[in-house]
Order: sequence, then structure tokens, then C-alpha cells
Amino acid sequence: MPAFVGVVKLNSIGSSGVFHIGDVFAISPYSVAKTFAGAGSFNTGNGLSIYNYYSNTNTNDADFMDDSVVGNA
Repeated sequence: MPAFVGVVKLNSIGSSGVFHIGDVFAISPYSVAKTFAGAGSFNTGNGLSIYNYYSNTNTNDADFMDDSVVGNA
């Protein structure tokens, strides 16, 4: 079924972002990344009160590959 889209305002898009309007079967990434962060690392906003008494981020990752982007056009 066709998609009907009204006015779209795009302020910015990152280098690895995807902007698509309309019907789509699959959107595949061109890159993958892994991020390690402790408790409360990605909190944003005004007047936050975060109480993380003890935060431990284990970054031991012994596997060879997590996600492959082979074959994505």
C-alpha cells in the first residue's frame, strides 16, 4: 500500500543515518558499532538527579565479530 506523507522538515542527518519516506522492504546498515557505558551515561535533560551508588561496566569482549554488514548494498 502506498504511503501518503505530508510536509517533512529534515534539519540534519548523520553520516551513518538513514532517511526514508515511503514503502520499504528492508533498510540495512552500512556500519556497526559497539558502545560500552556505565549506568546513567546517556541521560539527557534539564535538572536530572541520578543516584548510581555503584556502577561497573565490564568491557571484556572476547568474541571475534558481533554483527556483519557483508552483503548490504
